[in-house]
Amino acid sequence: MSNDPYGDRGNKDWSVGNAKGQGSIMPKASGKTHPAPGGPFLIGDCMTAGYGAGPDILHDCTIAVDRGEIAVIVGPNGAGKSTGMKAVFGMLDMRKGNVRLDGEDITGLSPQDRVAKGMGFVPQTSNIFTSMTVEENLEMGAFIRRDDFRDTMAQVYDLFPILKEKRLQAAGELSGGQRQQVAVGRALMTQPKVLMLDEPTAGVSPIVMDELFDRIIEVARTGIPILMVEQNARQALEIADKGYVLVQGRNAFTGTGKELLADPEVRKSFLGG
Repeated sequence: MSNDPYGDRGNKDWSVGNAKGQGSIMPKASGKTHPAPGGPFLIGDCMTAGYGAGPDILHDCTIAVDRGEIAVIVGPNGAGKSTGMKAVFGMLDMRKGNVRLDGEDITGLSPQDRVAKGMGFVPQTSNIFTSMTVEENLEMGAFIRRDDFRDTMAQVYDLFPILKEKRLQAAGELSGGQRQQVAVGRALMTQPKVLMLDEPTAGVSPIVMDELFDRIIEVARTGIPILMVEQNARQALEIADKGYVLVQGRNAFTGTGKELLADPEVRKSFLGG
């Protein structure tokens, strides 16, 4: 039996990702970066953060994903899962801690400049243009590209065949699961170094959830590390290389997906026994 946690699933095609990022074709960064060699490929390290002048929501929280991994953030409602994702993506000011990507401290960069560095982010809601066709949504995802992106679009259609079938249909007419595929596909059009997904299976049926997780595994098999917030904790941990359980904005448990699934306290408190 292979040591590969993903088996033979996925096309193992690295070209849908981009080892160099897209930094050369975007405006200058909003802040400064500096070398930060070593450590995981992407890490939000010891983050303390909140919104505006409000109280801290994250408390010395660390979230990371390495090359070739799926890392999942789980926990109860109000635990700070999405806040942690937004902090890593630069959507709120951090009061302590830093974010490092591929050997570079990017804490001072705006979200759009983080996209230029190679971060793809799919928010939970408002993540597609409903009045545009599927194909127009994918084209919008390539807004930072100055090269021919048709090959990338073909790869997205290979990953999500239903999108090719419905490419001329308005995205707003699709099912919830299909809309999520559009959102992920649009993020992949940037050729990201890392893909961040906030609640990708929210509001979909169990059958659609399983299909989306299969597609997420296939995306990971292309070589793109995935950091994901997910309410369906048990199912997410089953596909995770690494898991983080947050409680009140703090790291409560950290381990491999299998370790967390087997932990009696995690099972009792967060997985229904």
